[in-house]
Amino acid sequence: MTTSSETQKLIVVTGASTGMGASAARELARQGFHVLAGVRRDRDADAIRSTGIEPVILDITRSEQVEALAARVADDPRALHALVNNAGVQVNAPVETLPMTEWRRVFEVNLFGHIAVTQALLPALLRSKGRVINISSVGGKFAMATYGAYAGAKFALEAVSDSLRREVAPLGVQVVVVEPGGVRTEMAARGVETANHLAARMTPEQDERYGSLVRANNKLMSSGTASGLTADAAARVIAKAVTARRPRTRYTAGRDAALIMRLGPMLSDRTLDRVLAANLRRHHPKGAVGRRGPHERLRPLRCGQR
Repeated sequence: MTTSSETQKLIVVTGASTGMGASAARELARQGFHVLAGVRRDRDADAIRSTGIEPVILDITRSEQVEALAARVADDPRALHALVNNAGVQVNAPVETLPMTEWRRVFEVNLFGHIAVTQALLPALLRSKGRVINISSVGGKFAMATYGAYAGAKFALEAVSDSLRREVAPLGVQVVVVEPGGVRTEMAARGVETANHLAARMTPEQDERYGSLVRANNKLMSSGTASGLTADAAARVIAKAVTARRPRTRYTAGRDAALIMRLGPMLSDRTLDRVLAANLRRHHPKGAVGRRGPHERLRPLRCGQR
């Protein structure tokens, strides 16, 4: 819980329409903060508006809405305690098949939008000696097949977070990264839907190369999400990052995230490739193509390979 001195400080949470963002907004409001909850539509604003939660229309890729948010914060006499950069989209497709417009959209939302909001609110955070909480992912450290765009943006967000932390720590602002694993949210379900839509646009040759991979990955993503952390549980990790007196630079959310982050660096690239391929292999459609698909074949591992 927050102390009385923290009560009614401001928190900005982007991407608060559903999932972790909405749960984090509610948890932080429960702890006594006044939360400016970024949503994109009026109906989402109506759904989340409650005691301690003030919805603001915010598409982080639109500069005029980011500027309006900064003006709202500047006009408030309360200190801005934290910015939670949570907004995001999940788009999964093989590198070869994902249109460049989609690559750019993923980076606009999952990276550049966060930088824009951070730049706009840093003056207020510097005055209050507040903190920036960037919601990354295990995909910010390990990139699975079809996660090129999503993981690429998250890898970049991790790097930006490290750089920003080293720039503003001497000025009293803390930067924290939260790395969730599988979380039961609408974004994950939308990610499967988007992956299926993009797969339907593949050429016959691309479908021959990647079709079974995409279908297997969608099954894995769905099963991982179904057994994943609840949004409320993830929100409690975010709240800890916001309220801890001496926060760590990184927090994982979920057992799968903690396990991957612990074991991943211990494995060589080739070993990790084999582990991920074996995990995916059981999700490949049986008899989808009259032979074993290229992504189901595993080469023997030679010692020293990386």
